[in-house]
Amino acid sequence: MEKNSFFQRLRKGLAKTREGWTQKLEEIFQGGQSPEETIAALEEILLSADVGVKATDRLVESVRRQSWTGLPPSISLKQEMIALLKEAEKKSAPAPLSPPPWVILCLGVNGVGKPTTIVKLAARYQKEGKKTLLIAADTFRAAAIEQLEAWGARIGVEVIKHQPGADPSAVAFDGIHAAERRKADVVLIDTAGRLHTKVHLVEELKKIRRVIAREQPGAPHETLLVLDATTGQNALQQARIFKEALDVSGIVLTKLDGTARGGIIIGIQEELGIPVQYIGVGEDIDDLQPFDPAAFIHGLFEKN
Repeated sequence: MEKNSFFQRLRKGLAKTREGWTQKLEEIFQGGQSPEETIAALEEILLSADVGVKATDRLVESVRRQSWTGLPPSISLKQEMIALLKEAEKKSAPAPLSPPPWVILCLGVNGVGKPTTIVKLAARYQKEGKKTLLIAADTFRAAAIEQLEAWGARIGVEVIKHQPGADPSAVAFDGIHAAERRKADVVLIDTAGRLHTKVHLVEELKKIRRVIAREQPGAPHETLLVLDATTGQNALQQARIFKEALDVSGIVLTKLDGTARGGIIIGIQEELGIPVQYIGVGEDIDDLQPFDPAAFIHGLFEKN
């Protein structure tokens, strides 16, 4: 029942993307055009939907190749999209949550919804019966600390913090030791995201990683990059910058319900090979869910 309920929310959340380009795809597939006209129109629509050049080339070539077998273009396109998304998914499946604490480092520029995403992830782990702790290592913005505290209080998760302007690595250090004392299963670490000071930010993040790796062997066990789907190609550029600097293991894509650019998921995974692990299709706590490639593609194309 819960899975069906989320699929309904997913389909609703993808309405803008569906109206923006998947309906156009259906129109060209049913339009009675020549195969080459269909291919040209398909390429144009995919590029305009922020699918990206590399992914578009792959999808178009698949449709062209499958057309010789008599397979309808709409079916071959959906099959190739799912296959593409599943390839990245296989590359980075999280290991079991042991030994605790399981440390998740969360990255992302300001404005992508990182603190709320972190709390939604914490709520998921809490529901699974795992004791969770949050670390407010974005000390550059007092508002980030306050927001994480407010959300943490709402779901009953403790937040480890210092004063604004404190050394983020010191907060992470204290947080890891607090997690050990409290026997936490999962630790989620918020970090700053001011790309206009890119060099300083990258060095700060690397220092945080060194500190937590020293205090907790194997940590961070996951490094999740939070991206805003409404920014389209800017999200892809942000992913490139963070990937160059750090070992990003997965992506959380937020605000899919507010954009017609849902195709950016395909572009990110094909160009960078980083799997999308979670997607957000609303503001409620339960509107952040594990990414399911097949459900996502079906949600893009199915109207009812």
